[in-house]
Amino acid sequence: MAGQLVLAATPLGDIRDASPRLTDMLAKADIIAAEDTRRTRQLAAALGVALTAKLVSFYDHVEKTRLPALVDEVARGRTVLLVTDAGMPSISDPGYRLVAACAERALVVTCLPGPSAVTTALALSGLPVDRFCFDGFPPRKSGQRREFFETLRDEPRACVFFEAPHRLSDCLSDAVSVLGPQRRAAVCRELTKTYEEVKRGTLQELADWAAAQPVRGEITVVLEGAAPAAQSVHDQVADVERLVAAGSRLKAACAVIAERAGVSKRELYEAVLARRAPDGD
Repeated sequence: MAGQLVLAATPLGDIRDASPRLTDMLAKADIIAAEDTRRTRQLAAALGVALTAKLVSFYDHVEKTRLPALVDEVARGRTVLLVTDAGMPSISDPGYRLVAACAERALVVTCLPGPSAVTTALALSGLPVDRFCFDGFPPRKSGQRREFFETLRDEPRACVFFEAPHRLSDCLSDAVSVLGPQRRAAVCRELTKTYEEVKRGTLQELADWAAAQPVRGEITVVLEGAAPAAQSVHDQVADVERLVAAGSRLKAACAVIAERAGVSKRELYEAVLARRAPDGD
């Protein structure tokens, strides 16, 4: 029988979010690699599963040393289940090295989808998140954290990241300093748990809120993407000419570029004609 590595998402807080497939795999796996074996035992007990698998710890500091043996177990035909404390393995948690090592040996890797703090926070943020990036945890030191926010100054995608509760106030203050007070964001706390809370507002409003009281629990922050820079019709003339050179008619090219850039089609057409005139720039 072929072995396999199975990545399984575990509940963020509410045990009812555990999938039937997770419950089944906890009971059937040969080996369970867990970020915290105590948490995994508690999860199994809450789901009514009597663990028969060999349970081994698999967290950041032992990931590299435990990895070869787990890959060998998969190669021997064993089913290795990888779980973290909450959410999806390898998303800012141990896992990606194990996946890569199994893939390199052409071993079967599959996934039991489920809870993720990243996508849950994005959905609750109330911000445009049709395009987004994930940035793990920001740096702990203020100077490096400000450099991190500098990289997001012109990022058009929403950005989601995790933060420790005791650093949240300083983190948001640094965000205000770099990105300005009016950039919108959402702070999601204790997702799916009893005291779930989502605070939405400008960075300044959220920084004031975080500074006014101790914030507890697991934190996920969603930052609005940067607004596109204002563009003039003259910035689009070269793009129109490229379409024309590729075979488009001038008016059709102007219509396409004007819609994409959010400028007037008529003004863009006139700008192209002006640029083509003998005395044009």
